[in-house]
Amino acid sequence: MGSVRSKVIGAGLVLAVAGGVAAWQLLPVGGEQHGAIRVGTTDVVSALDPAGAYDAGSWALYSNVYQSLLTIKPGSDTPVPDAASSCAFIGQKLTAYRCELRSDLTFGGGRQVTAEDVKFSFDRIKQINSDQGPAPLFNTLQSVKAEGRTVTFTLSAPDATFPFKIATGAASIVDKERYPAKALREDGGADGTGPFTLTGYKARTTAELKPNPAYRGQAKPANTPVTVRYFKDSAQLDQAWRDHQVEVAHRDMPPAVLAGLNPGLKDTRYQTSGGTEARHIVFNVRPGSTVQKPAVRQAVAAALDRSKIATDVHKGTVTPLYSLVPAGIAGHSTPFFDTYPAPNGTAARKLLADAGVATPVSITLGVNTRGSNLAEAEEIKRQLESTGLFQLNVKPVEAWEDFQKAYAAGEFDAYTIGWIADFPDADNFLAPLVGKDSSMNNGFSDKTVDDLIARTQSFQNRAEAANDFRELQRVVSQQIPMLPIWQKKDYVLSREAVTGLQYLSDGTGVWRLWELNWL
Repeated sequence: MGSVRSKVIGAGLVLAVAGGVAAWQLLPVGGEQHGAIRVGTTDVVSALDPAGAYDAGSWALYSNVYQSLLTIKPGSDTPVPDAASSCAFIGQKLTAYRCELRSDLTFGGGRQVTAEDVKFSFDRIKQINSDQGPAPLFNTLQSVKAEGRTVTFTLSAPDATFPFKIATGAASIVDKERYPAKALREDGGADGTGPFTLTGYKARTTAELKPNPAYRGQAKPANTPVTVRYFKDSAQLDQAWRDHQVEVAHRDMPPAVLAGLNPGLKDTRYQTSGGTEARHIVFNVRPGSTVQKPAVRQAVAAALDRSKIATDVHKGTVTPLYSLVPAGIAGHSTPFFDTYPAPNGTAARKLLADAGVATPVSITLGVNTRGSNLAEAEEIKRQLESTGLFQLNVKPVEAWEDFQKAYAAGEFDAYTIGWIADFPDADNFLAPLVGKDSSMNNGFSDKTVDDLIARTQSFQNRAEAANDFRELQRVVSQQIPMLPIWQKKDYVLSREAVTGLQYLSDGTGVWRLWELNWL
């Protein structure tokens, strides 16, 4: 999930505070007495309609405004009922899944949520099939049936990961009377049944959230209004933090700020969780792209110095990554390190020469300017051009929505993008990225890859998929439709007057704003 949407689930949180740990134990007072807690982020929302977005900023908001049938509790890696009272596979084939909808859910207007609303929500995602939407996540969903309060999903192939998928923002339930069936809703509204009601929204600026007294579900009721403030880049978020214009800062503060966090900082609490947010170079393999030939992509992989990017650009706050599946996720392996253990310009030159590719190869590298992305792109340009084999044209795009549309249209030969997992399974770092009709929109398709993905999804005991995950990553490392660069932990900062920071984000793709409160 933008970044497109990653973290280690079940890993212990490392918490460092100023002012004493005991502050976490104080009982919070009523949030309305203190006003809204202001939360700052650079993860902007690309669409308020769940059928039109597959990115971190949008899904973070969805976690609070909408409900899904299932959700994932803090510190857990197992989906549990939320809008549903129960869910389970039917039989042993993993091709039919049934949920019973709660009977006490109502939309903001007071209308009771029905099974037909659930069916409608899934059907429109598949029918609209937005280039920026989550349809690729439901590649195995064949049909949805609503009967009474029962919702039955029929799958085209065994998919043990389906419960995880319907615990994500992609499965947000919308009001069938307020959302069009065949087009995205574009009136600036959002009608859901989540812990908050969206009372105001200004694109790329603010989202005003008020506790929803009608909420019923797995989360505890929200007590405090929240104002989410969206910032253009990390420098602006950092300045707002320093000027006390936000009480919470999450994704992303500048690397130098994160590297300098320590328990002695005044009026600052911070948490880090063992995250698996990953960053990649995605190659456009469509005809006409300068990186269409595998040898060009392999040469880039041979020349790239991940360690220098990690230290010089990110100040040691990220770790070099040599696999699409990050360390900490079952199924992780290191196929890119096995093939390209160290930057090697000579090897890159031989790859291009053997394939008859003339040098320098001209590459247009697209980059969204959020955070340290532009500095990172310039370092990639410097490294590749220093070999004499490449000529890079870095093309920055400021607005996230414009960047999404540009890479989907094939305007770049390559682009950099982050990925935050929708759920804690290796499948989510592979199927949506390199599978059929992937969300990367880079033209890549491979039957061997698709067959391996289907096989890994057939194992209800996920440990049994380990060998296929390793083989899948090995095949991808040979063709290189994507090149992993790094993975990083998740950092959240707050002022001492705010509680609940430790529950806000734990890597399950859920942004728990309802856990925040005033001391």
